[in-house]
Amino acid sequence: MIRFKPSFTMSYKCNISTLIQWLSLAYLIRNAFASVISTGNFNDDFYITWSANHINTSADGHSRSLKLDQDSGSSFASNDMFLFGEIDMQIKLVPGYSAGTVVAFYPYILQTNIYADGFDNREERIYLWFDPTEDFHTYSILWNLHQIVFMVDWVPIRLYRNHEDKGVAFPMWQPMSLKVSLWSGNSWATRGGRDKVDWSKGPFIASFRNYRIDACVWKGNPIFCRAESSTNWWNNPRFSSLTWSQRRLFKWVRKYHLIYDYCQDSTRFQGQLPRECSLPKY
Repeated sequence: MIRFKPSFTMSYKCNISTLIQWLSLAYLIRNAFASVISTGNFNDDFYITWSANHINTSADGHSRSLKLDQDSGSSFASNDMFLFGEIDMQIKLVPGYSAGTVVAFYPYILQTNIYADGFDNREERIYLWFDPTEDFHTYSILWNLHQIVFMVDWVPIRLYRNHEDKGVAFPMWQPMSLKVSLWSGNSWATRGGRDKVDWSKGPFIASFRNYRIDACVWKGNPIFCRAESSTNWWNNPRFSSLTWSQRRLFKWVRKYHLIYDYCQDSTRFQGQLPRECSLPKY
């Protein structure tokens, strides 16, 4: 869970395409028993992986901002980073959006993706129902034995069910970590590079605060992290599926804000959609 506000300096009114790709949740190893593994201090829980001079941390360590300009982007990651896959959230400005354009939505797309067993190609995209540059919002991912749930302000926007018993890849044994980055997708995400960033509107800032990371940190046999217990609260039966109120919100997002679902892209998969596309989400 992390509260995040990207600042584009009113850039959403300019001829700018994708500006940022951020918040890649990747898998990492840690070495002690605990549940809450975050201190709330960016200096203690994370290290800078790219462009320290483009990162600003508050004196108390409780907030941090990343900068993107024509010289560089920036990123940081939780301590002891090991990459084995990713559970991705990315915020993008709508390609081709320009001043004076009339649209029925805020010009921001949230893309999610899941990497499991070496395969990704599981993208979903929604239009956000708010302007993420106006205030902080909470972006969360629940990953347990039963499901992966992506949430924005506690609204479930995407589900990926554990159907491993039916031959569907699901990350079960991998360790995890958190990586946050701000960078330009100018070369590929902007209609194939046709739309360019208007750097005169920069620098572009993404601000973070109030993060929390709960996880089972194990030493030895990882099966202890799969057990139900008071510390592994996320594996309890109450989190095995969405509640009825969450399902209503999820259906609302799917009906009014979903703009791309890999499970509806039969052309991409040549008529052979991934197996999970025909299985229930809850």
